[in-house]
Amino acid sequence: MITGVASFTSKQMEQLKKAFTDLSWHEISQQLLSKFLLIVVTFVLFLIILWLGRVIIVHLFQESKKYNVLKNSNRMATVKTLVLNIYRYTCYFFLLYAILSEIGVPVGTLIAGAGIFSLALGLGAQSLVSDIVTGFFILLEQQLDVGDTVQIGQIKGTVTALGIRTTQVTSSDGTLNFIPNRNITIVQNLSRNNMVSNIDIHITSKTPLNRVEEIVTQVNKKLVPQIKALQLKPVIVGPVVTPDGTLVFRVTITAVSGKQSTVASRFLAAYLKELRTNNIPIAWEGMTNEH
Repeated sequence: MITGVASFTSKQMEQLKKAFTDLSWHEISQQLLSKFLLIVVTFVLFLIILWLGRVIIVHLFQESKKYNVLKNSNRMATVKTLVLNIYRYTCYFFLLYAILSEIGVPVGTLIAGAGIFSLALGLGAQSLVSDIVTGFFILLEQQLDVGDTVQIGQIKGTVTALGIRTTQVTSSDGTLNFIPNRNITIVQNLSRNNMVSNIDIHITSKTPLNRVEEIVTQVNKKLVPQIKALQLKPVIVGPVVTPDGTLVFRVTITAVSGKQSTVASRFLAAYLKELRTNNIPIAWEGMTNEH
């Protein structure tokens, strides 16, 4: 019996060796080389088409600025980014299709007869579809534009890109946040309207309020014409007790969105300088300055 098994194994090895020897390695190598060169050419053509398309799209948007097709520059940047993203994804899809076809994979047959695989893929792609649909309505309703300062959940920063799947927001410290569009539920857009900021001058119980108001009024008359970002004249609210129990003299300003902090800082510096020059008692961070 052992002899029969050995004889059978020997015959199988001989047949395998013969089949391996009969292979036309020259033809196989030629076919592999041909397929490889075809894939390389396809990839090079893809890079050329991708580059050429990007150049054309960028040029068209630059030309459209001359005719004010989209008056809002942020809206123009948003649409431009979206078009570039769609074009890139389309090119990637056709590149994958071409490479699979070149190596002999029946892509059309696979797509037509996917069956259960298609169902599983559809279920798995629900989040992707949700991202795309949400992104479409964000653009349609103009909730966001590239360059807007926004707060989405716990993330606050500047919108740097709007895609069909994700929105990119750069925080003030430089962190780039990628937010799936389906997770964008409540958007606080800080760039659409003028922003109001409070300027609080810490004062003491001995501070003469009438003198503080006179000095603040004088500073306002001097600074208001110099600051273009200021939208309305500063409003003097007067003495206010903050929630933490601090006594302050409050002035409210209205400035262009994104400039309110800079404007408020400039007014506060001018107020403090004039108050100290006139020996007005003020307090700052718990330290009293009395002359």
